[in-house]
Amino acid sequence: MTSAADHDNLLGIYLNDHLAGAAAGVELSRRLAGAERGEPHGPALRALAREIEEDRSALLEMMRALDVSVQSYKTWLGWVAAKAGSLKPNGRLLARSPLSRVVELEMMRLGVEGKAACWRTLRIRAEHDARLDNSRLDKLILRANDQVERLEQLRVLAAADAFGGSTAPVDGR
Repeated sequence: MTSAADHDNLLGIYLNDHLAGAAAGVELSRRLAGAERGEPHGPALRALAREIEEDRSALLEMMRALDVSVQSYKTWLGWVAAKAGSLKPNGRLLARSPLSRVVELEMMRLGVEGKAACWRTLRIRAEHDARLDNSRLDKLILRANDQVERLEQLRVLAAADAFGGSTAPVDGR
């Protein structure tokens, strides 16, 4: 059986891993919003970038409330990973490609889905840990779900622009 100390230790590792992902998400969302600032969907990307930064702050607040120490090296590695991701070939030598937008939106969506899973995990913990606010976690879960939907809409538009085809989302079920 796992002890309470083991639970806390594992939770600390888990939250630091998500904090590293949040660092990568903030960097990626800022880069994408900056690169697309003159495009019609630029304001939507700026709004998403602000929300992703706020969500990272919310995670840090919860970590403090739970007395979880930040492992700075993980945060740094998340930031470096996001920077390294911008170096991948995109079919163009010196300029952004429509492929860059598609891949970055997909990475952001995956990150937001991971963040939503973290909020849901903390919501489970909140049932027996008064240091966590159930209603705040519920709001963060709803916001993450909304972010996934907005990112998917932007991704579909970017995919149609890059590869041709319809801008209607495909359910796939």
